[in-house]
Amino acid sequence: MTLSLCMIVRDEEAVLARCLESVKDAFDEIILADTGSRDRTKEIAAAYTDKIYDFPWEDDFSAARNFAADRSSGEYWMWLDADDVLSPEACAKLKKLKQMLDPETDIVMMPYGTAFDEQGRPAFTYYRERILKNIPEYRFQGRVHEAVVLFGKIRKAEILVEHRPEGKKRRDRNLRIYEKMKAEGKAFTSRELYYYGRELLEHGSCEEAERVLSEFLRRPDGWVEDRIAATRCRSECFRRMGCEKKAAEALLEAFLYESPRAETCCALGDYFMKKEMYRPAAWWFEQALSSEKQEDSGAFICQDCYGYLPAINLCVCYDRLGDLQRAAYFNEMAGVWKPEDPSYLKNREYFLQRQNENCGI
Repeated sequence: MTLSLCMIVRDEEAVLARCLESVKDAFDEIILADTGSRDRTKEIAAAYTDKIYDFPWEDDFSAARNFAADRSSGEYWMWLDADDVLSPEACAKLKKLKQMLDPETDIVMMPYGTAFDEQGRPAFTYYRERILKNIPEYRFQGRVHEAVVLFGKIRKAEILVEHRPEGKKRRDRNLRIYEKMKAEGKAFTSRELYYYGRELLEHGSCEEAERVLSEFLRRPDGWVEDRIAATRCRSECFRRMGCEKKAAEALLEAFLYESPRAETCCALGDYFMKKEMYRPAAWWFEQALSSEKQEDSGAFICQDCYGYLPAINLCVCYDRLGDLQRAAYFNEMAGVWKPEDPSYLKNREYFLQRQNENCGI
């Protein structure tokens, strides 16, 4: 099959070459829609493609992405942002996928890593629609936090796209677009309402964020994973407003929608730890350890919540409860996930010292 890379760019001179260099050999063509660069973005892009188009920015990410896709000639098209990158291993997998993809496939979902630990391992991931059959039905919708409606034959490919921004980003842009939509009297879809609440929370407007997220949760058509995530966002709103009990109650609402997620269990464990109620805290962290990671669901996944984070907190809980054997056990479990972690290494020294003291050394 033939594959086109379609990107929208603006003032990306710091990262564009890094992105294109990492993937240039995987595509039959590269399409760039420039939305008003004032730096060397176009000059850098010209070293990789002659298909560079101007697209006047109109506060609509879908319009810009679809403009680029409409100018592609590949049987399929793939989107990346300028601050995304593929490792050599991921690019090799992409080239292999291109050779072997079943032509009946309509959409390929790929994991997106947007945060990384000190060792460069993905800490926060979720699946995105990444490669799409080049027909009009597979185009983006939504002015911001845009997405493609998923239907047809969908497959997953374990090819990690890494989001590696550098420098300052336009943090207010998304919120400004939502506020413009609100001022225009546009009716928000449930998805738009959810992401509007998240943007409000990110910008510190906790009371308004909680109101918007509550409105989203009252709607019957919200995606279940967004509903679960919205309960955690509401909880964070209450926590920042100093309403700790309401924060915990908001978390419990998540269990009305699906089986427990480790992110929610860790948040409840943290709630009890701060109250120095270590036994219920330990119970919730143990639930986190036993929770099934729903990576295929497309949900946002905090990787640490499914291993390291509950284990290291269980170490603390059981130490406070006087059960040194179990505390040491969970510390070693945390070390399996992060053997270089300073907390794990410091705890090992602590338990060795306690063991020596008990042996009279």
